[in-house]
Amino acid sequence: MTPHLSPEELKGLVRTVPDFPHPGIQFRDITTLIGHHQGMAASVHHLAAAARDAGADKIAGMEARGFIFGAAVAVQLGVGFVPVRKPGKLPIPTIGIDYALEYGTDRLEVDPGAIGAGENVVIVDDLIATGGTALASAELLRRAGAAVTHALFVIDLPDLGGADRLRQAGIAVTSLMAFEGE
Repeated sequence: MTPHLSPEELKGLVRTVPDFPHPGIQFRDITTLIGHHQGMAASVHHLAAAARDAGADKIAGMEARGFIFGAAVAVQLGVGFVPVRKPGKLPIPTIGIDYALEYGTDRLEVDPGAIGAGENVVIVDDLIATGGTALASAELLRRAGAAVTHALFVIDLPDLGGADRLRQAGIAVTSLMAFEGE
């Protein structure tokens, strides 16, 4: 059965929590969306259609909410899923990348054997804000041999510029919905 909820209807399932985690921030909480079976199914359906159109050989998702949507999209498409992990979570030798945060740095790691040379890997995540994690993931996946030309998100916060940063890095961006503000 094909889910019939439009992206605009899905937007109505996202809860906004004011002043979290700091005063003035409008936190876009997807737990209400993923807890709604039709909303979750429709979100995955829309993302999978975009990943199919992008010619995905594999789907990559960043810890942790990218695992929720990315793994579901991979299952729907019948392709493999590549988890982009926080450091120290994989029990094998990894390749990693350090990237800047607003206050400090963070690191992402991936199993280099999870990607075949030249495989078209599409990034899927719940939200694009400043784009730092998505850009670092794309660079890491490329170092592992992937072609990364598309990234898909449930939510875009366009005022924070992340989708534009990805586009400037040669990555096409698709999101199901956008929310103004932070």
